[in-house]
Amino acid sequence: MTKFVNIHRVPEGIEPARFSEYSIKIFTIIPSRNGIKKAIKRGDFYIDGVQAETGTWVKPGQTIELRESDRADVPVYRAELTTVYEDDHIAVVNKPAGMAVSGNRFKTIEHALPYNLIKSSEHDALKRPGPVHRLDLQTSGLLLVAKTICAQVNLGMQFEARKIKKRYRAVVKGRIESPGRIVADIDERYSETEYAPLKSVRSIKNGWVTLADLFPGTGRTHQLRRHMAGAGYPVIGDKLYCAENDLYRGKGLFLAAVELSFVHPVSGVPVNVKIDEPVKFRTFMEREERRWKRLYETGI
Repeated sequence: MTKFVNIHRVPEGIEPARFSEYSIKIFTIIPSRNGIKKAIKRGDFYIDGVQAETGTWVKPGQTIELRESDRADVPVYRAELTTVYEDDHIAVVNKPAGMAVSGNRFKTIEHALPYNLIKSSEHDALKRPGPVHRLDLQTSGLLLVAKTICAQVNLGMQFEARKIKKRYRAVVKGRIESPGRIVADIDERYSETEYAPLKSVRSIKNGWVTLADLFPGTGRTHQLRRHMAGAGYPVIGDKLYCAENDLYRGKGLFLAAVELSFVHPVSGVPVNVKIDEPVKFRTFMEREERRWKRLYETGI
């Protein structure tokens, strides 16, 4: 027996593309190109009712289905997660930095969800709850999870339509004095990010550092990190987009998803979930300011 996990209708106006290339942009619940290829090989994808292949051409008007097949259960990773919100259909967990959402490894959020969440009693309950979006490995914060097929399909559609709003908290290099908006293509795809500074302090290492809120309007790979670095405000601790001499050893990435706003997939009621940024954000800002004052204002 198979169950529908996600359904996507190909919009009008798109250029024909091979399924392997198109699907990685649409089915973001599968976190990598390799994962997409494995799902295609297993026969999890169907286009207009016919099993899809890697080279199948995607055209406007087609219906693509991702189905959950009866595969052997994957062992559960017994790691404690903080559950911020949970009901019979969805959950929101606080992802720790350094823990992958999913992928070809055992110690992932996906494998830890059954240990942390109550199994849904709904008739369309998923065999295992599943994340409906991604966070980078070193990014911490709120991760939205579906516990039923209905929730997974609905939330996938909300993400696709850009109806789910996310707010991130970051510490970036440089001084941001006023809110702004970045529009810059990523991998030849339209991308936009808004930012709003909260506090800037002097820094011996970086001149200034700024605590800011970031609002992604699109969901491209490493979007916030790439946009902020391109604008001259790289996220502190970003080993990919920050200059090596700007890194702080052992401090990690200063980027966290702190707010999610969406419509509940069953009740239709607006849901807003918030958390505080990690404590290290505040202590880092305080330490940088204190060190600057000690050196330049007191002469010690």
